Amino acid sequence: MEQKLRESAFLALEDGTLFKGVSIGIKGMTVGEIVFNTSMTGYQEILTDPSYNNQIITFTYPHIGNTGINNIDNESNRIQVKGIIIHNLSLISSNYQSKMTLSKYLRINNIIGIMNIDTRKLTKIIRNTGTQYGCILSDAYTNINIAHKYIKNAIKNPILDIVQKISTKNIYKWTVGTNKIHNIFTNQIKHSPFHVIVYDFGVKKNILNCLVDHGCHVTVIPAETPAEQVISLNPDGILLSNGPGDPRLCTNIISNIKILLSTMIPIFGICLGHQLLAIANKANIIKMRFGHHGSNHPVQNITTKKVMITTQNHNFTIDKNNLPKNIKITHQSLFDDTIQGITIVQKYAFGFQGHPEANPGPHDAEELFNRFIKNIKHYKKKQYRN
Repeated sequence: MEQKLRESAFLALEDGTLFKGVSIGIKGMTVGEIVFNTSMTGYQEILTDPSYNNQIITFTYPHIGNTGINNIDNESNRIQVKGIIIHNLSLISSNYQSKMTLSKYLRINNIIGIMNIDTRKLTKIIRNTGTQYGCILSDAYTNINIAHKYIKNAIKNPILDIVQKISTKNIYKWTVGTNKIHNIFTNQIKHSPFHVIVYDFGVKKNILNCLVDHGCHVTVIPAETPAEQVISLNPDGILLSNGPGDPRLCTNIISNIKILLSTMIPIFGICLGHQLLAIANKANIIKMRFGHHGSNHPVQNITTKKVMITTQNHNFTIDKNNLPKNIKITHQSLFDDTIQGITIVQKYAFGFQGHPEANPGPHDAEELFNRFIKNIKHYKKKQYRN
């Protein structure tokens, strides 16, 4: 066993529950909202997903780290989570692409974690009481009273500009598809038929990869880029990306989306982008009891009755009560009947709550990119006629 794994650690919940385990990652203390993820694979993608920013992840799958960490599966340029909670950490990495162990990866990224706790018990607590804030602290930093003070402070003072903090600060081009590793701006990509603007609210790299695969020339822009500037770039389509936090706090972004909706430019909202699209059309957003986090969530197309297994990562959902008439529900969760997909009447605009680009999977919802491209083609054809 690595020497770093032998120090005790504690997990304190806001309801007073205390777990004792073993420290992984660096020594210290971290506070965040605890959510549980039911995925059996893809821990590297989950840790680097910007939608998890400021959260502590509990993995329900009992054995984490067996494939190590590679150089190609990151969804962003760093670990985004505040901390990690697992039952058992693999001490070896068995994969031809592995470059380091998960334990080393956590230390390099200055992440605090805990293992050897009953993650089933923790998950049941969250399911029964709802999402809670928690604090992980290693042995040398043990002070439960201080931990609870940090938890209360985090609850009273949420980060209001979390999307703006993690969004890109500069406009840039993305040219990598799912089968490419190096970011090379080729003539083929430069002259792709569809110019898509991506609002970066915490965008995952594989969303950008999938757009390139579908023949898009992709421009990524900061979260609060004015709508007038976006329109001046002459996009064929606009993608509102995934991201962290409460969508109701993104007032400037919502104002920009309202302006964009006054045009006929095709819009595709994913996860947070889906919720923001709904708010811009006067829908209400509510916080869920413990959210959806995992890669095994069944979603049904209301019209075709087709069911697809999806990756989910959200704590908020569109309120079904008093839904505006211009919003039509297209998909719903088979777990709890929450809204999973919407379309905006008489617009080339739609949203989906899950992650259609899911990496490592499942890939059932990738067809939504085809729908986006189809909308772009209709829009461009109508423009040509006019």
